[in-house]
Amino acid sequence: MARYILQRFLSMLVTLWLIVTATFFLMHAVPGSPFDKEGKNMNPNVLENMMARYNLDQPLPLQYLSYLKSILTLDFGPSISHYPDSVASMIERGFPVSLKLGIVAILFAVLSGVAIGTVAALKQNSIIDYAAMILAVIGIAVPNFVFATLLIKYFAVEWKLLPVATWGTWKHMVLPVAALSAGPIAIIARLTRANMIEVLTEDYIETAESKGIPPWRVILKHALRNAVLPVITLLGTLVANVLTGSFVIEKIFAIPGMGKYFVDSINNRDYSVIMGTTVFYSALLIFMMFLVDIAYGLIDPRIKLHRKEGEA
Repeated sequence: MARYILQRFLSMLVTLWLIVTATFFLMHAVPGSPFDKEGKNMNPNVLENMMARYNLDQPLPLQYLSYLKSILTLDFGPSISHYPDSVASMIERGFPVSLKLGIVAILFAVLSGVAIGTVAALKQNSIIDYAAMILAVIGIAVPNFVFATLLIKYFAVEWKLLPVATWGTWKHMVLPVAALSAGPIAIIARLTRANMIEVLTEDYIETAESKGIPPWRVILKHALRNAVLPVITLLGTLVANVLTGSFVIEKIFAIPGMGKYFVDSINNRDYSVIMGTTVFYSALLIFMMFLVDIAYGLIDPRIKLHRKEGEA
């Protein structure tokens, strides 16, 4: 167990370093600088001082080494476009909002997707099954920003049932959560249905039924537990998709989360915010995938996290 955790931890560090390195050099490979707009009307001496203030006057390799050093001290530097705010303070303000939105969306997606997939499997080849799978295909095919626009048009503008945008009460969460969770619900529902159909044909399910165990207990305790294992494996990727997909959704619904800062930083070429947000979210998502690996091994008794392999 300890050996497996150490291996995964080292793998996490290497992955994070590769992401930081790729993002840094790709960001600087794009022509221009954060001061292109203001630089045209800025005094050359002032522009030179601004470049020096953010270490942009140094050779790229030195900028890279300096940034790696700052990451080790958890110093993401000041924001260029939101001065005097630091990147850390922007993350501190925006991330709790994004986290709340993401957690609610993931929980809603998992519960709804598993429930829909289970019902579809139990009602295989029925109208309920066909309707559920048609909706799942639509959920996968339609991008979340398109779905968000449709939700705003009907539920907020035409029917006036929910607020159009901003952030405050639980009503403000309904449309963003629905837009964010539509795709994951569809994926989870299809995966649960396929695995549930396979599990229901296993011998141990027939044995449990022959013992007179109530059908609901057979489904919940025996069938569903094994059917959701692939869903747990996919959960790390889904969490990544929801958290990063929330950037666009937050911008559409004017939610004061990390998405607003990230999109604005790209438009303004705010290197500090782009890199700080990338490092923060990359570390978070890599850690989430690590937790999913551990959870998968704990839930499935057949998996021992390479312990037997290590003992051998």
